[in-house]
Amino acid sequence: MAIWHGPKGIEVDLIILGQRPLLRVTQVLGGRRWHIANCKSVREVAELVDLADLVEVIPLPVRAAS
Repeated sequence: MAIWHGPKGIEVDLIILGQRPLLRVTQVLGGRRWHIANCKSVREVAELVDLADLVEVIPLPVRAAS
């Protein structure tokens, strides 16, 4: 699944809730994660976060130490 990080601890990730894909927006403040919104579209996310500030996190495969 895709995850995007933004400024001030914002995180946007794709979730499936009741067989429906949603974009979950959360924010980490003071070591705690706060739920901001579940959005149905990118347009809804854009109302909360500047999309130009989001950076996609791509997990890289980890090689076993030889």
